[in-house]
Amino acid sequence: MQQQTVLQEAAAPVGLGEAFLYWLKLGFISFGGPAGQIAMMHAELVEKRRWISERRFLHALNYCMVLPGPEATQLAIYIGWLMHGVTGGVLAGVLFVLPSLAILSGLSWIYLAYGDVPLVAGILYGIKPAVVAIVLAAAWRIGSRTLKNRWLLAIALAAFLAIAVAGIPFPLIVLTAALIGMVGSRVRPDKFQLGGGHAASHKSYGPALIDDDTPTPDHARYRPARLLALCAAGLLVGAAVWLSIVLAFGGMHGPYSQMSWFFTKAAFLTFGGAYAVLPYVYQGAVETYGWVTGPQMIDGLALGETTPGPLIMIVAFVGFVGGWTKEVLGLGQLAAAGVIGACVATFFTFLPSFIFILAGGPLVESTRDDIRLTAPLTAISAAVVGVIVSLAVFFAQHVFHTERPFGQWDFAAVAITALASIALLRFKAGTISLLAACALAGLVVSYLR
Repeated sequence: MQQQTVLQEAAAPVGLGEAFLYWLKLGFISFGGPAGQIAMMHAELVEKRRWISERRFLHALNYCMVLPGPEATQLAIYIGWLMHGVTGGVLAGVLFVLPSLAILSGLSWIYLAYGDVPLVAGILYGIKPAVVAIVLAAAWRIGSRTLKNRWLLAIALAAFLAIAVAGIPFPLIVLTAALIGMVGSRVRPDKFQLGGGHAASHKSYGPALIDDDTPTPDHARYRPARLLALCAAGLLVGAAVWLSIVLAFGGMHGPYSQMSWFFTKAAFLTFGGAYAVLPYVYQGAVETYGWVTGPQMIDGLALGETTPGPLIMIVAFVGFVGGWTKEVLGLGQLAAAGVIGACVATFFTFLPSFIFILAGGPLVESTRDDIRLTAPLTAISAAVVGVIVSLAVFFAQHVFHTERPFGQWDFAAVAITALASIALLRFKAGTISLLAACALAGLVVSYLR
């Protein structure tokens, strides 16, 4: 009788209203960066609500990890689309991002208006080392789910050395990992199964609404005409918004127009999710356009870690600071200029993600049982782990060294990172409580100095 009840519960359809409430809730509580957000969705949708099975969840995740853009947001769009079509996908993606955009815009205003206040500076001093620990913990958590054999571990190590030491562009690393996966699917297919051949990829938490053997819904079946229509619709929306910006704010060479083009390129030309895209955003925002400074970029990442939503929402911070510092609307409208910049950066960063999922999802659904196509995704997932570790090293170089001659080490920052790492990995501390503790430590250290 109990098993029958479980089956009935799992088979019960989920209405769009119930999905709306869940995605809205997730938008406000999704702290912890992509690793924490993916884990949160897994715990709620796979383990508790059983809206989707473990295997299909991981298949969608691997696809999202190979795409340019934020994988956690794309995963939410994918699941929303799989359950309720285009409407469900758009709903899930917008609600995942909107709370973060509003909160981060408010924090950016406080940062620019009061960032020199000792209290704020001390808080940021403590949070930045915590960011390094959070990135390292993210690499550990993703790696523990992905690197299930020596083959995948070797791919991750090679990816780290390639990007951190040799300076090889990440798209080339992705392509190489995909080729290794293609070869691996023929030589050792057991090592390149979904989830790296680990038993967890086959684990069941009970019957799911979208189970391993659930037929593909009609809206998720591949049709060339539908793919072309969705791609065209997405491109038309993007073009219309861009043209409106050009006409309203200073032509093609105005800051907002530059942001539109830059963040579109960032969305299409960068891979591996939020952590992998940040070095590219840093280069463009700091060195090319001068919207933010290097220290401001790290501060923005620290603020991003304190807000819900995808970590790539740091682009909203960049857009806000760029609109403010470039005084696009004049000295009397700095906050309004910042809000518009945040919205522009966010829109053009996330629009491609919606197109990738809504248009490409049917192709992915048709490949979920084909090892020849899933093996490259598994290999790329392993490579992403190495890239995330390289990003932690990149941030550590900026956080652990003072501006004094010869790059003197800031041992207080190192200590905060070490303690934060232990709290995250050993004691499973929550992100918000960790950041609060590190902010307090930063205040104490700043006061003692």
